[in-house]
Amino acid sequence: MAVSLYHHSANIDRARMRQLTGQPGGLHAASPRPSLREWVLEWISAAVAPRDELDSMPGVMLHLSDAWARRERRGVVLVHYDDLSADLDGEMRRLAGLLGIAVPEGTWPALVAAATFDRMRARADRLVPAPPGVLMDNAAFFRRGTSGSGRALLTSDERARYRAGAAQMAPADLLRWLHRETG
Repeated sequence: MAVSLYHHSANIDRARMRQLTGQPGGLHAASPRPSLREWVLEWISAAVAPRDELDSMPGVMLHLSDAWARRERRGVVLVHYDDLSADLDGEMRRLAGLLGIAVPEGTWPALVAAATFDRMRARADRLVPAPPGVLMDNAAFFRRGTSGSGRALLTSDERARYRAGAAQMAPADLLRWLHRETG
């Protein structure tokens, strides 16, 4: 998720965001952007108030923990991206069942095809969830469609540091559900 956040952040038109939020334009030059690896390591170690920086690791873990605590409530469904990637048809059927949506059997193939990563990327201009002009490239919102970039980027010691920090911020059962990898 942090790797996606890094790339999404680079795709935001900051001038358009300032315009939409009524913020004054900056006169100073932007700071040089750290490398992806440097940024992820900073994201892991940031000691910030979660509500002050919602995109920080503490902010993300607060959000996820809140959703996790509500997962048994009526109308709340948590969906793991890896489940969608592994079995899009099955997950869509599961969601339809949970939501009480009846879908004719013959309609499923077209719905599943329309929800694939490649098809969504091809229709990015219609599907990107942002006000017009916020993203510099709508297709870049659909960058790779796979999980694991962060794991591949970090050493085993750095992954252990992440896990130790996450264990202080979120319940163990949430982290087992969230991570789903062996390393």
